[in-house]
Amino acid sequence: MNNLVYVLENFGKINIRLKELLNEKGVSRNKLCNMMGTNYDLITRYYNNKVSRVDLEIIAKICFVLDCSITDVLEYKN
Repeated sequence: MNNLVYVLENFGKINIRLKELLNEKGVSRNKLCNMMGTNYDLITRYYNNKVSRVDLEIIAKICFVLDCSITDVLEYKN
């Protein structure tokens, strides 16, 4: 087991595309908050891609109310 070494220097990043998605759909953050029944500060953190731990329930709600898939909200960049 000691022979296996994993180097994770540049493993990529997950980007939250909520800002782009809302622009494409013509939906404001306020409207999204009302549709989801959540607070503005939470949506703003996702909107600005400033979330350190993604809440899958929030992502599911976003996908449901915006009628989109998870790949529309999250993207992997290496």
